[in-house]
Amino acid sequence: MKRIAIADCNNFFASCERVFNPKLIKKPVVVLSSNDGCIIARSNEAKALGIKMGEPFFKCADLIKKHNVFVFSSNFSLYGDMSARVMQTISELATDIEIYSIDEAFFYMQSPVIDFKTNQEKLDWYTNHAKYIKKQVYQKTGLPMSIGIGPTKTLAKIANKIAKKFPEFENVFDITNLSGVASAKTDHPKLDDILKNIEVGDVWGIGYRYAEFLKRYNIKTAYDFKQCDEAWVRKNLTINGLKTLLELKGTSCIKLEDNLDEKKSITVSRLFGKNITELNDLKEAVSYHITRAAEKLRRQNMSTSVITIFIAFANYYDPHKQYLSSTVTLPIASSYTPTLIQYAIQCLEKIYKKGVTYKKAGIILSDFCSASSIQLNPFEKIPNIEKQSQAMATVDKINSKMGKNKLFFAISGTKHIWQPKLEKKSPCYTTNWHDILTVKI
Repeated sequence: MKRIAIADCNNFFASCERVFNPKLIKKPVVVLSSNDGCIIARSNEAKALGIKMGEPFFKCADLIKKHNVFVFSSNFSLYGDMSARVMQTISELATDIEIYSIDEAFFYMQSPVIDFKTNQEKLDWYTNHAKYIKKQVYQKTGLPMSIGIGPTKTLAKIANKIAKKFPEFENVFDITNLSGVASAKTDHPKLDDILKNIEVGDVWGIGYRYAEFLKRYNIKTAYDFKQCDEAWVRKNLTINGLKTLLELKGTSCIKLEDNLDEKKSITVSRLFGKNITELNDLKEAVSYHITRAAEKLRRQNMSTSVITIFIAFANYYDPHKQYLSSTVTLPIASSYTPTLIQYAIQCLEKIYKKGVTYKKAGIILSDFCSASSIQLNPFEKIPNIEKQSQAMATVDKINSKMGKNKLFFAISGTKHIWQPKLEKKSPCYTTNWHDILTVKI
């Protein structure tokens, strides 16, 4: 039987902070969202104190102070680089990897070893191989991981929950092996017994709205959902709900996705560190966001034809609106940062209202095409695309080698009063030469 596994780093953001700061091990750690607003990651020790995910920082400040909880601002440069190292390690030991999120990846397990005496798969081969992958990830990155294994994505996700919850399985659980795992300290439960202890809302693919709907029909667990009539599920939960049902029954309906790195749109937005009112400050923020998005676009070897700009009110200027937006279609698709900035500023000037206070700005690039097959416009001046590409390649290379934003466009400014508050940010140990750890001998 072909098996799918999902690898999920435990308490990823908090674990990344611990890798480079050993004094945090076995201590409560939390990581904050943009502008140090809410709790977005917790170590197990912080969870045990009752600190909730998504809780505003100010609400639990007394609890954090009382128990000497270590607090960090988001350090996405560090987290992104550590994620890349984790995914690279997994890809070397598995096949057909699908990066699902910054700390999760689905992958097919490699072909099992056959026991020639019985001509059957070795009972615990998948479990042992997953433990080897987990060990290699920890050895190369220092990050703990849990791995769930199953015949489908949905069952693998359930297996992953069990791998995290029960320490006797050593953070690896194969839900397809119902006859017992040799390396486990307890007998493997039956699949239906597992599903009876999983709330229907915790099933991957069943959101909050569908979970509430199902509970009205007394469908409270994954097992209850598994017993549902397929036609009824398709009618009430659409084709995606039917796929989830079939996956719970062991029929793989959700395949691994390819080319996830090729995004269909790119969004860059940030809450401001302090509210702003001046157009020039908004221009700086929008230009900075466009520059970041253009870098991502070029890494995909793509060009964009549509730019959307949005700005959010700090206080509701209009009770019926929280933000304003403007969209422009480029006459010729481009990934040339100065061109994108030019059109973005035009959009911003259309929607800016003097005297209004703003708390956020963002940009969205969409309608991509390959940079090597751009459709020209006979009614527009044809740009020197080759020269533009060479210029941007040079800028990207210097920034990649010397550090982000070493070369930048003047319109992006230098003061950046709008930058989010990151008062408790740790060093960028792996992406900034000045932050690399040093050892005194």
